[in-house]
Amino acid sequence: MSLHIVVLMGGWSAEREVSLMSGAGVADALESRGHRVTRIDMAPDIAALLTEAKPDLVFNALHGTPGEDGSIQGMMDLMGLRYTHSGMATSVIAVDKQLTKQVLVPHGIPMPGGRMVRSADLFEGDPLARPYVLKPVNEGSSVGVAIVTADGNYGDPIGRDVAGPWQDFDELLAEPFIRGRELTTAVLGGRAFGVTELRPRSGFYDYDAKYTEGMTEHLYPAPIPDDVARACENVALEAHRLLGCRGASRADFRWDDERGVDGLFLLEVNTQPGMTPLSLVPEQARHNGIDYPTLVQMIVDEALDGEASQ
Repeated sequence: MSLHIVVLMGGWSAEREVSLMSGAGVADALESRGHRVTRIDMAPDIAALLTEAKPDLVFNALHGTPGEDGSIQGMMDLMGLRYTHSGMATSVIAVDKQLTKQVLVPHGIPMPGGRMVRSADLFEGDPLARPYVLKPVNEGSSVGVAIVTADGNYGDPIGRDVAGPWQDFDELLAEPFIRGRELTTAVLGGRAFGVTELRPRSGFYDYDAKYTEGMTEHLYPAPIPDDVARACENVALEAHRLLGCRGASRADFRWDDERGVDGLFLLEVNTQPGMTPLSLVPEQARHNGIDYPTLVQMIVDEALDGEASQ
């Protein structure tokens, strides 16, 4: 069935460029499947643009605020538009790492401890024993993440004039640093796509490592014990279900390989995972025999099926 699909991309978040790459790939894939596509770069007059376009469906290829935090989802709900990926309530919760913990941890999902801290307080002393991680509570793609170690260059306490997320955010989430390895699992259509290990060639898996070709080695299937792989898939599926995710999601983990399955911790669930050439959901789908245009069509089909079942 040929549809008129708006691919919504870009916007003004810190992840704008990644969203534009995701959107371009999605739009090309949809056209290859015979759909009529309108590409829209998110702008303040987005409601008027969508009203004028009159799409059958909006493919939400936005990342970050306001495309991933429930804002655009709520607007499209009010406009009566059908769209891909998770709805407003799920998006509000999943983009906020602290809210995500409040939903998932009571159900037995293993996540790191930690607490919210005022950035100004970091200049007086550490909120946790070093090493620890500081991150914005509602940014994706590892934007603004800092690892504070005993011998790091941030100072002790952190210097007021030292570059870091405390310069850009009034509050940050402080979590204990979990030594070990980066793992990730994609979920779509009630199915987990396996586990990838991410090995940055230097530093940690930050924004540049994610989106610069050659900076991170992707190992699929991850060279990890079977029980850890099963735990990743089970936790990813359960988190997707508990949060009420629709379409594709991606669960990111940290695994302390000295502790076996007890060392596995879910860091976050991405409800708008990237769809760029380096993105992990398309890569895992490809390992499972699903090419990129088919993956995009599956996301569209789930959005339409979800609408029909409501």
